[in-house]
Amino acid sequence: MSKGPISQFIEKNYLHFNAAALVDAAKGYEKQLEDGAKMMVTLAGAMSTAELGKSFAEMIRRDKVQIISCTGANLEEDIMNLVAHSHYERVPNYRDLTPQQEWDLLERGLNRVTDTCIPEHEAFRRLQKHIHKIWKDAEEKGERYFPHEFMYKMLLSGVLEEYYEIDLKDSWMYAAAEKNLPIVVPGWEDSTMGNIFASYVIKGELKASTMKSGIEYMAFLADWYAKNSSNGVGFFQIGGGIAGDFPICVVPMLYQDMEMTDIPFWSYFCQISDSTTSYGSYSGAVPNEKITWGKLDINTPKFIIESDATIVAPLIFAYLLDL
Repeated sequence: MSKGPISQFIEKNYLHFNAAALVDAAKGYEKQLEDGAKMMVTLAGAMSTAELGKSFAEMIRRDKVQIISCTGANLEEDIMNLVAHSHYERVPNYRDLTPQQEWDLLERGLNRVTDTCIPEHEAFRRLQKHIHKIWKDAEEKGERYFPHEFMYKMLLSGVLEEYYEIDLKDSWMYAAAEKNLPIVVPGWEDSTMGNIFASYVIKGELKASTMKSGIEYMAFLADWYAKNSSNGVGFFQIGGGIAGDFPICVVPMLYQDMEMTDIPFWSYFCQISDSTTSYGSYSGAVPNEKITWGKLDINTPKFIIESDATIVAPLIFAYLLDL
C-alpha cells in the first residue's frame, strides 16, 4: 500500500533530532516485519487511559504486533475505558489542583491519572463483579489461568456488552482477545484488579494459586521466544518500567542460565521515553548498555526517541498502517 497523508507529512517534515529518530524507528520496525521477524510491543504508564487503542488495536488486527508485555494497569484500563468512557472526567488544570481539590476528587470516586480521572464505581466495580465470577468458576473447576487470559474470557463471554461506550474497534484488548494474542503482564499484582484479587485471597474467598504467577509468565515467554525467534523478534518499548525490563531479560536468561547458546538476541530495539539518561536510571539507559547485559547484539538496530509516548507512538503506528 502507498503511504497516506499522515505518513507523507512525517517523511517530509520529520527530518532531524527526535523527529528523525521517530522516522528511523518506524522504518526499522517496518523492515523487521518485511524480513519475517516478529515484534513485541511493551506498554508502560497509562497508555490505555491515553486511548492508545485507537491506533494500537488496528496494529494488532493487521498483524503488526505478535506479542505484548504490559502493566496490569494497561491490561485493565483499556477495558475500563470500553465500559465507562462517558463517566471519565478530564481536568485540564491538573497542575493547579490543591490537596483539598485532590481529596474532593477522591470523595467523588474519581482516581486521577494526570489530566484524566477514572471513575471508580463505573469502571473498577463494574468489572469486579464479572471478573470475580470468572475467577471463582475457574477455581471451582480446579483451573488456573494468567491475568490476561481471565480478561480475555470476560471480554469474549459477552457479559460486558451492555456497558460498551466506545466503538469496539478502538479497544486493543478486544482486538488482542479475538486473536488470542500472547500477553505478558509482569507485576500484575500492582494493579486495581490485582489488589482486588489479593483482597479475596486475604478474605479466604479465593486461592492465590488460581492466578498464574510472574515466574510462570517468564517461563511462558521463554518458551514462546525459543519457538518464534528463528527470523528475529523485535522489541518496541513504550515508556520504561517493568513492562519493558521484565521481558527483555528473557534473552540473557535463555542464553546464560538455560545455556541455550544459539538463542538469537533481540533483532530490533526502540524505546520511546521521556526519561533522559541519568545515574542509575534503567529507564533512561541508552540501548548500548543492553549489549553488556546480553540483550542486544552489536549489530541490532537501536533507536531511542526521547519524547512523549502519547504523541510519538500513535504517529509511528500511523506510519506502519500507511495512514
